[in-house]
Amino acid sequence: MSAAPAMFARSSAQLCMRSSIVVGGAQSFSRSTQFVVKRTPALAALARYYASKSFPPHTVISMPALSPTMTSGNIGTWQKKAGDSLAPGDVLVEIETDKAQMDFEFQDEGTLAKILKDSGEKDVAVGSPIAIMIGEGEDVSAFESFSVDDAGGEKEAPKEAPKEEASESSEPPNSGSSTAPPSSESGSSSIKPQESDSTGGRLETVLERESTASPAAKKLALEKGVPIGQVKGSGPGGRITVQDIEKYKPAAGAATGAAAPAASYEDIPASSMRKTIANRLKQSMNENPHYFVASAISVSKLLKLRAALNAEANGEYKLSVNDFLVKAVSVAARKVPAANSSWREDGGQTMIRQHNSVDVSVAVATPVGLMTPIVKNVGALGLTTISGQIKDLGKRARDGKLKPEEYQGGTITISNMGMNDAIDRFTAVINPPQATIVAIGTTKKVAIPVENADGTTGVEWDDQIVITGSFDHKVVDGAVGGEFMRELKKVIEHPLEMLL
Repeated sequence: MSAAPAMFARSSAQLCMRSSIVVGGAQSFSRSTQFVVKRTPALAALARYYASKSFPPHTVISMPALSPTMTSGNIGTWQKKAGDSLAPGDVLVEIETDKAQMDFEFQDEGTLAKILKDSGEKDVAVGSPIAIMIGEGEDVSAFESFSVDDAGGEKEAPKEAPKEEASESSEPPNSGSSTAPPSSESGSSSIKPQESDSTGGRLETVLERESTASPAAKKLALEKGVPIGQVKGSGPGGRITVQDIEKYKPAAGAATGAAAPAASYEDIPASSMRKTIANRLKQSMNENPHYFVASAISVSKLLKLRAALNAEANGEYKLSVNDFLVKAVSVAARKVPAANSSWREDGGQTMIRQHNSVDVSVAVATPVGLMTPIVKNVGALGLTTISGQIKDLGKRARDGKLKPEEYQGGTITISNMGMNDAIDRFTAVINPPQATIVAIGTTKKVAIPVENADGTTGVEWDDQIVITGSFDHKVVDGAVGGEFMRELKKVIEHPLEMLL
């Protein structure tokens, strides 16, 4: 007598549907038929399955879809092993895509019986079996010989590569802008399938893929034509030093009778993320008529306020200058809402969308490229909350663990290179579909003439930064951009206003 299978579907953390199994008759029933219709198409994360061989009842755990356009993923580190108990909210395994590394949180109770895809497996299609779960107390040893074929075999990823989603874009798919990345449903015959860049080797973390050479070692390797990827580092953590470059010798047999000329360059393949960043920035410069407005702004009062607040923190928090600037940007954006707007083209209509909430995208340099995690509704947040969120988002951005909703959807961007004392000022490229980005330079001591009490002229030293605003002229007129910079200057030079 056969048992009728029922499917469990789930995104990374959301339960999409539940159904029940009736064993002992050719019957099955669902408690959520109408709900399934509303949520379809859904990608299965769990499936009750009975293999053709003689295995006890079990549940197949399949590769989940962690983003709307995900068709395959890489298996990172398993947080559970065969025999471990599973409870709702447990992190089962880390799933990596070309955008980020995300935790697959489990929402059912049971026991992990068998892992079908080891850590390091690449390009596992969504829906492919990755593990087996059984009920609590059931026999794990019965699944020692269980294979992927017993679970129904591998699933195939769509033959057409997903449309290039702006993984670093500030907007999600189908947001109504000409710069919005296409959703998985909006097909286009102009995009050809692409083969995976996977080498078939074991999955490496971002830090393992990146060179750990010191800047001086990289410079020397470039001058001497030494392939830095073949040099074994002797420094802490395998870091490549100048001495390692000087001692490097090609492998035996690499040199022939005549010494080959030293290479004058090294070709580094562009990653998927780097290609996306390049295409988005090129698109922004081509489609958004940029203009730039710079302003020298005193931060002497802001630095004093920051020092006073940190002195009273008792170690509970440590505010940075950037925390104050993020808050100041939100205050200025509320006073000049045109700067907190975006250009939209939807259904044959063109409009300017003015956002009611100021969601500030904060540019963060990561080992694989620039990311812009979002501090949402900054106007309603205090400085300590802003500081905590920026630290948390920045760390997870560098670790590649941001969720899509944490870097898509901002309304205005801040890019701060003030920590580099060589950068007086710079201009930034607008993050579409946003219309404004502010670029922060370093703090400089500037001599300011003052009139003394006796009528003579003296000099005082003032801490100043140069902030350059980049504006999309389609949305923000020149005079409006100037007004935004004036409001930003005012609130930074009188920082108590942002505390009101």
